[in-house]
Amino acid sequence: MHAASPAPEPVTADAPGAITNPLLTQSWLDLAFVHWAVDPQDVEPLLPAGAVPDTLDGVTYVGLVAFRMHRVGWFRLPGLPYLGTFPETNVRLYSVDGHGRRGVVFRSLDASRLVPVIMARAGFRLPYLWSRMTVRADGDVIRYTSSRRWPGPRGAHSRIAVRRGEPIEEPTELEHFLTARWGLHNAFLGRLMYLPNVHPRWPLHRATLLYCDQDLTTAAGLPEHLGEPVSVLYSPGVPVRFSRPARPAGISTP
Repeated sequence: MHAASPAPEPVTADAPGAITNPLLTQSWLDLAFVHWAVDPQDVEPLLPAGAVPDTLDGVTYVGLVAFRMHRVGWFRLPGLPYLGTFPETNVRLYSVDGHGRRGVVFRSLDASRLVPVIMARAGFRLPYLWSRMTVRADGDVIRYTSSRRWPGPRGAHSRIAVRRGEPIEEPTELEHFLTARWGLHNAFLGRLMYLPNVHPRWPLHRATLLYCDQDLTTAAGLPEHLGEPVSVLYSPGVPVRFSRPARPAGISTP
């Protein structure tokens, strides 16, 4: 008989630890979080081996997250002002592994800088894609556009606009579940990799979705008709630190 997997770690609004010697540093700014509820069976085949859908009350979620990446840097070096600064839009799923670690799985990460795209694809096997992108703010309205260039499907796109609302003093259980994620799962050289991250607690705002014309979720293998979003949030952003990938046993590499 196989030993039962441990229960998923609790969802915590604050990072569970600190990263004193980061592998990567960056800031995520002007984020729009758009989420749809989906059946876990629809996303389970899209997760890497060793990860299963993370659920809340029997439901899991697909996230479309658009934002500005700002000053990506290696180790303790200053972040890069040009190559490390660009718009990004990702399609993400929610995952938990056999050690109970909750995280996200990226199905696609569209970004407007080719060099970081190539580096992330080669170095971390992450599904980064090169796209034409803009992020523009006009008062409390933020607009995000994306049109894929390479490797495809060429022309996969998103056009999103949100109106920023009031700050959220006490996020709901669902809002914590969707945003308080302290690592990512990814297949690397045939094994499941977990890359931990830390950042301050999210400053979240209510947001109104003014329009959302996109096929990035379909291009990422999700059902074509997701229905209406169940959650739309905005955040001005946070500084982020990533640790080195964790071994399967959960111990960070030296």
